[in-house]
Amino acid sequence: VGVEDQVAVRSAGVFGRRLVRAPQDGAEGGSWVPSGTVLVTGGTGALGAEVARWLVRHGAGRVLLTSRRGMDAPGAVELQAELAATGVEVVIAACDVADRDALAELLAAIPAEQPLTGVIHAAGVLDDGVLDALTPERFEKVWQAKAASALNLHELTRELDLSAFVLFSSVSGVWGTAGQSNYAAANAYLDALAEQRRAEGLTGTSVAWGPWADGGMAADEELERRMR
Repeated sequence: VGVEDQVAVRSAGVFGRRLVRAPQDGAEGGSWVPSGTVLVTGGTGALGAEVARWLVRHGAGRVLLTSRRGMDAPGAVELQAELAATGVEVVIAACDVADRDALAELLAAIPAEQPLTGVIHAAGVLDDGVLDALTPERFEKVWQAKAASALNLHELTRELDLSAFVLFSSVSGVWGTAGQSNYAAANAYLDALAEQRRAEGLTGTSVAWGPWADGGMAADEELERRMR
């Protein structure tokens, strides 16, 4: 018998932590069909751009992509032109979603004829380091991009009739990753927020992604070396 490094002591017994494959027959409903306006945070990044391409292929009437630099972000002009060529209205806006007032202003400007129906939170930053080198400021930087932004999205859209509220989390929040305690904590928060939304009767999904091939944060050579 192996040594358990994480256990939960309950009245029914002592439990070890396990990852198990979710049964297909337990999935809720069918495939999500986007409509109206769908907001994608981190929309000009590698993951956000892939999500945007999927949205325009699957029926979104209007795609709103946010990043802190907006149209000044690398590749933003080319991405907008590529997506707009499909006939779908594509807006790239400069907005720090961790800034509650800025996000509220952005949401208020969404046209009534194309109401917000979906939120995909793909924004995030890394600031890796061993634990004793991670200052409060370095934790705050990562937390704001992931967790504080997610909370703002949750609170400012909870009264809307959303068909999807998707959080891009990470396996780092499940089993941790060397040098990423700040990132792991922020992603664990996303998982808990999705669970809270479900408990409140709201839509909510947190996807604990592993590394994406050919894009995203894992494309960084130093990070890839450490993960190996």
